[in-house]
Amino acid sequence: MHETTDVLVVGAGPTGLTLAVDLARRGVACRIVDQAPEPAAGSKGKGLQPRTQEVFDDLGVIGPILAAATPYPPLRVRIGRVPIWQARMHGPAVATDAVPYPAVLMHPQWRTEAVLRERLAELGGKVQGGALTGFEQDADGVTARLGTGETLRARYLVAADGGRSPVRKALGIGFTGETREEERMALGDVRVEGLGRDHIHVWVRPGRGMVALYPMAGTDTFQMLASLKPGVTPEQTLSGYQRIFAERSMLRRVRLTELLWSSLYRVNIRLADRYRSGRVFLAGDAVHVHPPAGGQGLNTGVQDAYNLGWKLARVLAGAPETLLDTYEEERRPVAARVLGLSVDLADKKSYKRGEETYQLSLSYRGGSLARRGGDRVPDGPLPLADGTRARMFDLLRGPHFTLLSADPPPRVGGGPEVRAYAPAEPYGGERHTLIRPDGYVGISTSSADELAAYLAMV
Repeated sequence: MHETTDVLVVGAGPTGLTLAVDLARRGVACRIVDQAPEPAAGSKGKGLQPRTQEVFDDLGVIGPILAAATPYPPLRVRIGRVPIWQARMHGPAVATDAVPYPAVLMHPQWRTEAVLRERLAELGGKVQGGALTGFEQDADGVTARLGTGETLRARYLVAADGGRSPVRKALGIGFTGETREEERMALGDVRVEGLGRDHIHVWVRPGRGMVALYPMAGTDTFQMLASLKPGVTPEQTLSGYQRIFAERSMLRRVRLTELLWSSLYRVNIRLADRYRSGRVFLAGDAVHVHPPAGGQGLNTGVQDAYNLGWKLARVLAGAPETLLDTYEEERRPVAARVLGLSVDLADKKSYKRGEETYQLSLSYRGGSLARRGGDRVPDGPLPLADGTRARMFDLLRGPHFTLLSADPPPRVGGGPEVRAYAPAEPYGGERHTLIRPDGYVGISTSSADELAAYLAMV
């Protein structure tokens, strides 16, 4: 007899871990597996956008992230020892009632994953080793085979298994886009002697290329990035990285002393043709890969998981299966827009970043789950009819729907958990405003019948 679960998540990067945490807090039986025997060690994606920080607030992990993360320091560009340009990548950011997390934060990916793993353990889950070696699906579920020899039966499978996704390839889903072989980078986590940590340091040597050192928040290490010429593959050793740094920085008193992790990267710009095949879903880099400019990849993957988690939980609890179709309907257009933004920033070769990268303005407006809604709900104080005041994000935090209405929620058989609050004045100008578990307005209406119909759909 096969072991059974509701959802099998393949891949324990930020996307897969976010989904596992979200499902665990909803009481959904979930297994998460990863082919790597140990947690990833590299910095990789290092920027957390404001909207992702709001997601992490809801999932209960923002505290340890804020304890270690920092805003991006100023960027200083030099030729040798001569500074030629200095600026900040992001403008000044001040928290407001509506936007409590206004700044892009630097937080190495390995630490983000560690925080999510700890949260998953608090909820009774853990990452298990074992690559997915094969799977078949039928009308009722997915039968998956793991490298451990185990066979697992799941009602749904979610592949968060990276840009080379074996699951996507097995499904025959196209990955449309381009690979820019001429845009390659060497990355590494290094320890450095003789260099301050109050700047992002960039050196450009004409004819040789660029090298940059980012002081990684909450650590004593730097992330090193170096452009590569076509056809040149450096040694991924300490001496190899030392040579790159020395010839491009032309500094004698600054020295790389340790190489902790390294990787070679080439720019891929791709978007999957589909996000779903039957009972198998794709998320994160498995459906979209971005240039690094703007720090959109990791953040878009986290929000894929945040969108899919509550929908899987609702369908497993009895909601219509068609609810799962809205995952691709909502997330693929977002990925396409964000991908375009990343490419534009990369092509302009600009270090400047604006609010369009923060992902706060992304919307599902016009979709089937947005009935005169679809926008992110801002934080802030909310006066209630009983004379008290509440913070909006405190009301939203958790796996439930939130109804702002003077009337109690209508009874819908098998409907979602709805927590209702009576605002002092109609929120958004309508009598009933229902906010989805992911913090977006689902429906804003004056009709109780419309509200009931929406709840029956989700």
